[in-house]
Amino acid sequence: MRVIISAGGTGGHIYPALAILDKIKEMEPNSEFLYIGTHNRMENDIVPKYGIPFETIEIYGFSKKVLKNIRTLKCLVKSYGRCKKLIRDFKPDVVIGVGGYVTAPVIYSAKKLGFKTVIHEQNSLPGKSNQFLSKYSDLICVSFKSTIKHFPGYKTVFTGNPCSEAALSKPEVKKSVFGLSGSKKLVLIVMGSLGSSRVNDYLVSTMSLFNGKDYEVLFVTGANSYESISSSKFPSNVFVVPYIEGMTGLMKNVDLIVSRAGASTLSEIIALRIPSILIPSPYVANNHQYKNALDLVGSNASVMIEEKDLCGDILVRRIDEILFDDKKMRDMKKNLKSLMVSNSASLIYDSLRELVDRK
Repeated sequence: MRVIISAGGTGGHIYPALAILDKIKEMEPNSEFLYIGTHNRMENDIVPKYGIPFETIEIYGFSKKVLKNIRTLKCLVKSYGRCKKLIRDFKPDVVIGVGGYVTAPVIYSAKKLGFKTVIHEQNSLPGKSNQFLSKYSDLICVSFKSTIKHFPGYKTVFTGNPCSEAALSKPEVKKSVFGLSGSKKLVLIVMGSLGSSRVNDYLVSTMSLFNGKDYEVLFVTGANSYESISSSKFPSNVFVVPYIEGMTGLMKNVDLIVSRAGASTLSEIIALRIPSILIPSPYVANNHQYKNALDLVGSNASVMIEEKDLCGDILVRRIDEILFDDKKMRDMKKNLKSLMVSNSASLIYDSLRELVDRK
C-alpha cells in the first residue's frame, strides 16, 4: 500500500498517525509512506527519527488577529499547490489525515485530485479541520462512539484510538527502574510531556499531604519545570522525574493515574484499565479535553477535577477515596473494559484496505 499521512502540532495527533503506519507496515511490509507535516511543530523532531520520508508545508491556524489570518490564507494557497505536487508525484493509494490544521490542505488537495481520503478524529468533539474535511473524506474513523453524530453516518466508523492497541503491545517497565517499591501501590501524576505550570504549582504546595501515606507517588513535572521543582522538599514516598521515556510500559504497573484528558492518553488509560483522576487542560481548542473526560466520567470509569477547582487537599482526598476503596477500583476497571477497543489500529487498517480495494 502506498500511503500519504498527515498529522501535526501535538503528540495527540502525531502518535496515533505513527501507530496507524506501524500497523500498515506490520500487515504489508512492502508499503511505502510519505508523512506531510508543518514546518515548525513537534512532528519535525519526532517523525524523522522513525525513518519515515517527511515533507513539510508552511501552514498556520486561524487567529483572532486579522493580519495573522492574511498570512494564514496566503500560506493555505501556497500549501495547496505544494500538496498537489507532492501527492501527484507520490501517487498514493490513500491519503490519511490524523488531526491538526496541517491536514486541511493535504486532504483537500488529495480529494480534488481524485485520490481516496480518510480522516481520524481522536477527540470526543471534532476539531475544526476535521469538521471541514468531513465532506472531502471517503472514510471517517472516530475514537469515541459519541463522536459519530457529528459526522455523516454512512461513512463514519467507530474504531477507537490506535494508541490503545500500541499501548497493549508495549513492553512492561518495572517500578524498580525508578527506585519504587514493588509492594506499595503507585500513583502516577503526569500533565503531558511539557507539564503544566498551574498544576505543578498546586502540587508543589500540597505534596506534604502525601507524607505518611501507605502508597508512593511518581510526579512527572515536565522537562521545563523539573529544575525548579526538584529543589523543593518532598516526603520520602514522593519521587520526582522530568519525563519518562516509554511511559506506557510503566503505566502497566500503576494503580492510579492523575493526568490531563488528551485523546491518546485516555486511549491508553482505557486499554490498560487504569483508574484515573482527570484534570482536563482548559487551554485547548473547544475545551475538547473536558468533553473527552466526560465520556469516561459518564461511564463511571474515571473521576474529574477541573483545574479551576484545584485547591486545598481535594486531590489527595480523591486519590485516597479511590485507592482505598476496592469496590470503586474494581468498578472503574470493569467500566473501562466496556469502553475498550483493543484492536483499534487493526480496525483502521481493515477499513483502509477495504477502501483501497473498492472500485
